[in-house]
Amino acid sequence: MEELKEKARELIDEFKGSNYIYGIDCLERSGKLAAAFGRKILLMTNLQNRDKQNFEKIVDSLSHSGLEIIGPIKSSRPNSPKEDVLKLKKEILEAGADCVIVASGGSGIDAAKAACVLAALGGDIEDYFGVGKVSERLGELGKNLLPCIAIQTASSSAAHLTKYSNITDLEDYQKKLIIDEAIVPPAAFFDYSLTKSMSASFTSDGAFDGLAHSLEGYYGAGSESFQKIQEIALTGIELIVASIEKAVNKPSDMEAREALGLATDLGGYSIMVGGTNGAHLTSFSLVDILSHGRACALLNPYYTVFFAPAIQEQLKQLAGLFFKHNLVERNSLNLSGRDLGLAVAKALSNLGKRVGIPTTLGEISGMSKAHINKALEAAKNPQLESKLKNMPIPLSPDMIDHYMKPVLEAALEGDFSLIKTI
Repeated sequence: MEELKEKARELIDEFKGSNYIYGIDCLERSGKLAAAFGRKILLMTNLQNRDKQNFEKIVDSLSHSGLEIIGPIKSSRPNSPKEDVLKLKKEILEAGADCVIVASGGSGIDAAKAACVLAALGGDIEDYFGVGKVSERLGELGKNLLPCIAIQTASSSAAHLTKYSNITDLEDYQKKLIIDEAIVPPAAFFDYSLTKSMSASFTSDGAFDGLAHSLEGYYGAGSESFQKIQEIALTGIELIVASIEKAVNKPSDMEAREALGLATDLGGYSIMVGGTNGAHLTSFSLVDILSHGRACALLNPYYTVFFAPAIQEQLKQLAGLFFKHNLVERNSLNLSGRDLGLAVAKALSNLGKRVGIPTTLGEISGMSKAHINKALEAAKNPQLESKLKNMPIPLSPDMIDHYMKPVLEAALEGDFSLIKTI
């Protein structure tokens, strides 16, 4: 395990360099990292309500670095609702701070990123969904965003390291995405010991979110990035496979907590080199009934079978990894084509079952055919086009109903035979 962790550290250092401080019991260094971005800090966090000791460590570190703290103000609710983003935008404008520090899980960080965009550029959040819209508007206006420093508190989305901000419209429970290099936090911090307060379900959801980032980035990797993403993804996925049960069953196990922290950070690296695709896209339409990580965990086995003809090398590597951890039989190593996809898909489902993840959409309370129709329509939205393009089998909008619909129906019924092969 230590050799795998050391490989992860090498990759993370390669990815973020001195702009990122991470590890165990390093929270006292947060002030030094933030001091380079100004003296007047707007602090967004809910940490004081659930982990007062670590909240005070952050405040003490900022204060000892000579920083003036405004707040704390409440960070976002789960799934980063648009209403929370608008509220945070207002508070940013009123504070007049030199920078924002958000100490939160992925939703709080995503909302803070989006709020900084609106505070600098105005307009409606819809104006910025898609790829590169923020940078385009910054260039037109000759402006810069207020620095948004991220202190991550959960092993999950890697929002503290990436160009993504997921925002939810609670009127229709549809999630959309800002994708822009301009919103990458200029500095980030993650003390993995903060994750000890994550519940068992949150731990498994977060781990599978990180696994989905590595898995989907690996599935969709082009020839120019394939070797790098393979290195990142296989390291991250194996750390999760080896540690998720320990972390769920014994939250205080810091070896497992560190492994999940490193792994989900690598998930962030993976989607900065590549990107997510099918399972992430569909998960955006299931916000009202499933957490994001759980939705990805449930859906990725079905997309694995659909993608199988185009990802044979990835599947061979994954089958070997899963055999090492007793998730597939030895004979799976000799399979090919759709059969190999099925073996890897079942390994993913079995890993989920070990930590209480459902394997079909039909098991989910509130699930309906309306959710499938909504997901199909969302997949045709140009604002989410990047997910279609990232698929190892790219789909155009006119192919959605013919090919994606059977994948979702298979996930509803738990019947892989419904999936059509291109």
